[in-house]
This record gives sequence, structure tokens and C-alpha cells, in this order.
Amino acid sequence: MDLGSKPRILVVDDDQQLAELLGVVLEGEGYSVAVALDAKTALDKSKREDFDLVVLDVSLGDDDGRMVLADLRKARDTPIIFISGHSDPAERILGLRLGADDYVAKPFVPSELAARVGSVLRRSRRAAPTGPEEAAPVSEGFLIDERARDVIVGGAKVELTAKEFDLLAFLAKSPRQVFTRGQLLEYVWSSHSGWQDEATVTEHVRRLRRKIEKDPEKPRWLTTVRGVGYRFEP
Repeated sequence: MDLGSKPRILVVDDDQQLAELLGVVLEGEGYSVAVALDAKTALDKSKREDFDLVVLDVSLGDDDGRMVLADLRKARDTPIIFISGHSDPAERILGLRLGADDYVAKPFVPSELAARVGSVLRRSRRAAPTGPEEAAPVSEGFLIDERARDVIVGGAKVELTAKEFDLLAFLAKSPRQVFTRGQLLEYVWSSHSGWQDEATVTEHVRRLRRKIEKDPEKPRWLTTVRGVGYRFEP
């Protein structure tokens, strides 16, 4: 994202009235907004233009927003917020497992969605380099380069989403310190449990373990303190 320009948002919803309303609200918050009313238009726009975030309805008429998410993820790691008429926790967890950065159930107040957009953008924005900095190993065989946003495990680079990197880097900065899911929502997502489901944290930890651990069921680095939260083991 060019920090000197307006963040560009793509709103994808087959409800034209809602899509246009969200566009007006987000533009009022200082974003540049494009609207797509179906999956094909959304994918075409995303190929032609660069967006900083996508607001994506799970149900798009005859199309499934989850398939759109999968196609978007093949091309780039743009943050995605799912919106859905389903408030079932299982649906939210599924959306997060598929790679959404946040999940908002309808009905919602448009200003709430705008606030969530701002939160996701802040966390996904890469910090500008401030000067020479060497990557330091945080554990044997484990290296996190915050300037390049690279993670090396066992000599191999691990591909992480922006939020996965933020969560891992945060925990690694305080080795062996235990953080609750509520604390991680606050520190990493700039959110809280009254606003965002703590399952967001659980799902991101699960995805991280699949990528960095030799045995995700018996994690070496990203461990659980039962009944409390998570910590990074050096």
C-alpha cells in the first residue's frame, strides 16, 4: 500500500443497495471504493486493479463467496473481510479457516464494518524500513526477519499471510510469556472480544502451526497453556 494514497477497497455483494451503502460509508471514511455485484466482476476487477482490502459477501446469488476467496488468494494476499447472513459460530470458524481476516455477521451497523476495515488495514500494513537491520534468530533453526517479513524454519522460507506473520512476530518478541486470546485480539488485531470472535485467534494459531511446526499436534514453538492462552517457546 502506498501510505500517501487512499487505501483501495473492493466491496463484493449481490445486494446492490447494501453494496452501494457500504461504498458511501467507506468513502466517507477516506477510502477509495469499487463495487462488484457478482463473482465474475469481482475477480475481473481484482486482476486488473490492486486493492488493499476486499469486503466479500459469503453468498453471491448463484456463486459462493468462499470460492471467490480461494481464487483471490491464488493471486495475492489481500486482506479479506467476510460478511454473511449466517451468525452460526461454525460458519465464522469455517470462513476464518478458509483464509478470511475477519468475519462480520448481518445485520451490522455500516460504521462497525468501517471500523473493522480500518483495524485490518492497520495490521496488514507493512512498516516502512527505518535503516539497516539484521535478522536475528529467535530459536535454534528459527529466524524471523521483521524488516523483510520473512520467516525461515529449518533453512526453508515459510509463506505466511500478513496477519499470521504479525501474530508470530508478536509472540516471539516475548518468549515464554503467555497471552490470552483476548489479549492477542487487542495487541495484534487492535480489537476486543466484544467486537470480534476470539475464534479468530484460535484459527490463526492453528494455521501457523500447520506451517511452522513439524508436528502441529505436538507444537515445538507455538504452545498452548491450557485454560489460559498461547506462548512462544524459544
